[in-house]
Parts: sequence; C-alpha cells; structure tokens
Amino acid sequence: MSSPIRVYYGGSFDPVHNGHLAVARTVRDALSAQVALLPAHDPPHKGPTRADALQRAAMLDLAVDGERGLYVDRRELNREGPSWTVDTLTELRGELGVMAPIAWLIGADSLLQLASWHRWRKLFELAHILVVDRPGAAVDADALRSQAPEVLAEIAPRWRDPVQLPDAAHGGFARVAMPALRPESSTELRRRIRDGEPWQDWVPPAVAAYITHHGLYQPATAIIPTLSTSDKP
Repeated sequence: MSSPIRVYYGGSFDPVHNGHLAVARTVRDALSAQVALLPAHDPPHKGPTRADALQRAAMLDLAVDGERGLYVDRRELNREGPSWTVDTLTELRGELGVMAPIAWLIGADSLLQLASWHRWRKLFELAHILVVDRPGAAVDADALRSQAPEVLAEIAPRWRDPVQLPDAAHGGFARVAMPALRPESSTELRRRIRDGEPWQDWVPPAVAAYITHHGLYQPATAIIPTLSTSDKP
C-alpha cells in the first residue's frame, strides 16, 4: 500500500487570493493529500514583493484557517538568499526520508518556464512535479513543443495519472484538471487595490480585512515596514 503523498505549493502569495485556495483545494481533494503553501522569502523568478515576508505569511495563515488539509510552511522565510525550489525539496527529502512521496505543485505558466529554474532537472530526483491549468497557459504537447521543448522532452516519459504518484517517492509528472479556470491573479489584484477598483471578493474576508487594516498595496506603500510580533494574526 502506497503512503499518502505530501504536496507543496510554493509562491510569492503577494497576496494570497481565492484562485490559490481553489488550486490547493482541488489538489487536496484529487489526491487525498495534505497541501502545504510555502511563501517564498526571495522569489527568484519574480520581482520584489510588495508586502514583506511576514505579512504574506500572515495573510496565508488567515486564508487557510479552518481549511481541512491546508497549512502554511514557513521554511523558505527562514533561509537567506533566493528561495530555490531545489533547496527546499532537498531539505524536505532530508526530513521525510527517501521513501516518502512528495509532489511540488506549480501552475501551467511556471511549467512553460521550468527550464529556467535553478537545477530544474534535479527536481525530479527529489519529488514529483504536479501542474494545474492557468488562464493563457496550456498543458499539452503542442504548446510545450513550441514554447518549452526541453521541458516536454523531460516530462514526456514521466507523465502519470495523478492517482499513481503516491506509488513512488519522486520522478513523476502529472496534471490535475481544474473544474474551471480561475480569473484571479496577484498582479491584477494589486492593481485593483491600487486603483480603487472592487477587489474584496477575490480574497477571503479575513485577508481583505488585513489588507485594509495595514494599508497594503496602496500607491504610497511600495515599501512596507516589517510586522512586529503584535501584528501577527
């Protein structure tokens, strides 16, 4: 009998929104898995975050509060330098052992850029790669062949049904279909907040209250002061 798989979902979460939560819930339910959301300290594939690391983690805590099978893992906040996925998975593999099934969850847009990731082929020696659809990014052979041929060559022999991933500790690739593509993006959410457009229905109510209370993503808050202990939820 295979062991339950552990799924890790990394990102800047600047801020976390309902699309992130929909992805995590879909994967949780499809694989009967615990899903950890890992805020990056220094996301190497994106520009500087607008909210600091503690604020992004605090919003994640609020977003997953009471959510079955979802939790926040702060390990990348405790490391200096870029939050390389290969380093995180190496650390996790050391903690969980060589036999534990681990999957790293990414969006289809990240899959198309996977060959630019630090030591990206090493990821398959440490975990499975699990991908979900994103608007404007397709997970199919034609799109990968034209936009990411190196990635297609790597994942083609590894392609599995998601329910097969727990049968091995690492090395597989699978796609989990979303019931519907989500419109939310952190970039657009920040723009709506900045420009005074409706945005609250894109995030859980507790996250909306936190953003409003701390004045995040406003034009005058490009640099956000670090939270004190009393600011944490």
